[in-house]
Amino acid sequence: MGITTIAKAGTSVELNADTIKNLKLDEIVVSGTMKAIHRSESPVPVEVYNQAFLKLNPSPNLFEALQTINGVRPQINCNLCNTGDIHINGLEGPYTMMLIDGMPIVSSLGSVYGLSGIPNGLIERIEIVKGPASALYGSEAVAGLINVITKKPTANGSLTIDQMVTSWGESNTDISWSKPISKQVKLLSGFNYFLYNNPKDANNDGYTDVTLQNRLSTFNKLQYYSGNGSNHQIAVRYLYEDRWGGQMIWDKKYRGGNEIYGENIYTNRYEILGQNQWSNKTNFHLSYSLIGHKQNSVYGNTDFNAKQHVYFIQTTWQKSIKRHELLLGSAIKYLSYYDDSSVNYLQNTNSNNSFNRSLLPGAFFQDEIKILDKHTVSFACRYDYHPTHKSIVTPRLALKIKTGPLSNIRFNTGSGFRVVNLFTEEHAALTGARSIILKDKLKPESSININLNYTKKIFIGIYSLLNLEISAFSTRFSNRIIPDYLTNPNQIIYGNLNGHAISQGLSINMEGTFDKLTMQLGATIMENNSIENGVKKRQLLTEHFSTTWTISYTLRKQSLNIDYSGNLYSPMLLPLAGTLDPRPNTSPWWSIQNIQLRYTKFKQLECYAGIKNLLNWTPAKGVPFLIARSHDPFDKQVNYNLDGSIASTPENPYALSFDPTYVYAPNQGARIFAGVRWSFSK
Repeated sequence: MGITTIAKAGTSVELNADTIKNLKLDEIVVSGTMKAIHRSESPVPVEVYNQAFLKLNPSPNLFEALQTINGVRPQINCNLCNTGDIHINGLEGPYTMMLIDGMPIVSSLGSVYGLSGIPNGLIERIEIVKGPASALYGSEAVAGLINVITKKPTANGSLTIDQMVTSWGESNTDISWSKPISKQVKLLSGFNYFLYNNPKDANNDGYTDVTLQNRLSTFNKLQYYSGNGSNHQIAVRYLYEDRWGGQMIWDKKYRGGNEIYGENIYTNRYEILGQNQWSNKTNFHLSYSLIGHKQNSVYGNTDFNAKQHVYFIQTTWQKSIKRHELLLGSAIKYLSYYDDSSVNYLQNTNSNNSFNRSLLPGAFFQDEIKILDKHTVSFACRYDYHPTHKSIVTPRLALKIKTGPLSNIRFNTGSGFRVVNLFTEEHAALTGARSIILKDKLKPESSININLNYTKKIFIGIYSLLNLEISAFSTRFSNRIIPDYLTNPNQIIYGNLNGHAISQGLSINMEGTFDKLTMQLGATIMENNSIENGVKKRQLLTEHFSTTWTISYTLRKQSLNIDYSGNLYSPMLLPLAGTLDPRPNTSPWWSIQNIQLRYTKFKQLECYAGIKNLLNWTPAKGVPFLIARSHDPFDKQVNYNLDGSIASTPENPYALSFDPTYVYAPNQGARIFAGVRWSFSK
């Protein structure tokens, strides 16, 4: 067992390898530079969250599991279908790239419906990069990226079962097993089933508080090792989901009709992910993904049918030349997308029934240069060709300065770009009565980012460690597309911003590992504004301040862990449905907090139970209503003025139409949960 000695102020502390691993001293990460590297050596800041973190607040999907990560916020976008996206530093979900094992898996349809089907039981760790990563990853990686690294098949075989239920009637089953087929071939399989079939209306508005779901997800990864160091793996994931939300008396016989309002979505999705390395000597990697997504949905009496196929192939080659670490790569992405919405019709110049097809080739390189064996300078640049937007170049410069044995300063600057899909931008276009207006042909968004990061590890005694990380960030957008709800409450107006937008702020993370206590505390202060014609406007659904925490205390004699987690958000600006709308235009301060007890006396068995949303907070508190005109979901009693605006009448004094998109936090109140994990290894 290796020993590491850390000297400070004339003293030395010796740590064995196991202690270093437990204290998360130096994990291996791949997301920042697209190659395996120690986290402390990466010139790009990378945050890592492992299975131990996910167990502190057990959840049935990745979307909910991210709620206690500083600067990352799952955003619910609809009161009824509960679709959502993930915000990084206040930027909406379409700006965040989602990957599984380094392969992009979420775009367009998947950004709205693909996140909930990633089971937590197969996750080894989650790597998060905040700030543009387009220099290596291309479009969509403007706010950053979230890379889900799945577990590797074990050599001896294993079986893990995790069953959780809640007092709301939710049931989540997570099963994973690993089996060696031969000395060279190993298999990892997973099965996840989530069922919620208990309509509940705690806020008494006549509509379901939480979408009912019947979701099945399977995952299989086959890994082949040969004697010459080659490594080949292929993974296949399939997701089926049937979800609905709406009036409490809705059932399938009302699907698509105009009697009882409901939103019902059928999703079929497959993902095939492959990685190949032929030998350790060549350092040549081939990666590919094939993704298919089919969706059949109704939003009241509005049908939405969509199909998407994404084919992606990427090659990378690495080479060390003296102080240089070179990475060369090429990528080709083919996208075929169709939906029958008016949004797609506006973007498609041919007809409402045609597919949008595009081929996006790209190439990139990265050069990391070691200076004095302590510092690193990294330059990366990517070239992409889009059939509509033509050539797009995105460079990045990263600098890591080692300021001490356990401290680093990192400076990153670079550009990002994003090709727009309006369905991803505004799912609300389907669920309300607003019409869609395009000012002109939309141009791709571009951004320039600057990030300054400082990290320091502080040892307190022998087995206690405090990790400190401070980051200042600023992103300036050109051609930013911000949906305009306010000019006309009956419309959503899209157009490129005639000016620029700025997202900037400061974040602090502290992670402590002590004798019986582990904790992770984070806070972010930020501003997200647009400046058009000299007028500054605050961005909707963006908080000025947020803080998150996870605290775990161990009672060793009782074999018990107490886990406390939560978040706190400052007021956000909310979209109103009209000038007479009586609902507040800002949210209050709000917080979701959770507590859990874990019993760990038995080696292979862990029992856990607790309460989610301890404060029983929901956005229905303190507002006259959440859903505008919930009694008239098909606008049968709405009258209009001669100019097309909604008329104020005695029956409709606020001049509103049906709209379920006034939402900023989950509608699900306090609930008890309990579960058991059983792990067996040969």
